[in-house]
Amino acid sequence: MSNKLVAYIGILGVGLFAIAAIIGPLLIEDYSIVSQYISESFASNTQYGKYLQYLGYVPSGILTAIFCFSAPKYLQNSRWIKAGFIGLAIFYGLGTILVGLFPCDAGCPTNIMMSSDSQLIHNAAASLTYIFLPFCMLAIGLGLKKFEVHHRLSQITFATAIVSGIFIFVLISNPESGYRGLLQRIIETSFITFMVSTALEIKNSTKSVLGS
Repeated sequence: MSNKLVAYIGILGVGLFAIAAIIGPLLIEDYSIVSQYISESFASNTQYGKYLQYLGYVPSGILTAIFCFSAPKYLQNSRWIKAGFIGLAIFYGLGTILVGLFPCDAGCPTNIMMSSDSQLIHNAAASLTYIFLPFCMLAIGLGLKKFEVHHRLSQITFATAIVSGIFIFVLISNPESGYRGLLQRIIETSFITFMVSTALEIKNSTKSVLGS
């Protein structure tokens, strides 16, 4: 694939996620983006949940995984960069696919005893995604830092990794917080910022920058 195609795949991947996350709450009366998880907008009891799953989150996860597996080829050669992107492909890309395929129950309960099998898979995939997300981004940032040509992207990567890590810690510490929806959206916005920045870096790359 060309660098431009890979870039467009990455932007489309997070774009689908963002669109679904914006449209979903608009379809549910009295939904609060501050106090409700994104997943609650496509929970098993929602009328339009399956549309959001199969037109938004599942294809978003597929495209994100493709982008993350491909991205290291278009950046400077670094084990840290490769490891970070592989981690994102697995934990965020494939994690988003699982979250989309296995929606949460009504209200997205965190109590295991009150959860269906779909809810348990959903929670496990979401938890692993958020636990590993900041570490994968930090690894990429460390790899990018070694190359002057990626100086700006390394700064963005470190910043988004730190922001996402802080808010993930706050969210995991109190998953029933009245601000859980807002916390989650800040985390996702951080990742989207990183993805778009990386995609644009790849899109504007030249053969000399890529070392090929």
